[in-house]
Amino acid sequence: MSELMKSIVYFMLGGTIVSLSSYVGAQGRGFLAAFVSTFPAITGVTLILIYLNGGVDPAANYARHLLWFVIPWIAYVTVLIVALPRTNFWLAWAGALTLYMILIAVTKLTLR
Repeated sequence: MSELMKSIVYFMLGGTIVSLSSYVGAQGRGFLAAFVSTFPAITGVTLILIYLNGGVDPAANYARHLLWFVIPWIAYVTVLIVALPRTNFWLAWAGALTLYMILIAVTKLTLR
């Protein structure tokens, strides 16, 4: 398979998952939407594709680095839960995303 075809398949897989999650969430089914978007489908597909294209070592390296994003992600979601009812959506999202990126930078610096 050509690199262009691989990119198109990857894009379609990711887009399908995001579209499904958005559709379900817009129907008011927040629990199911959260399940769809946090289900390890994207990370699982990514892991499979890394393994198929790079082998065991790159796949294991990817899986190991996923753990470093857990705490920043929990902080991101917590800020959204707290800020969304108290402020407008865009401010809450920007604040949560900013905190997430700061925590990722701190994590990256810590790993050096």
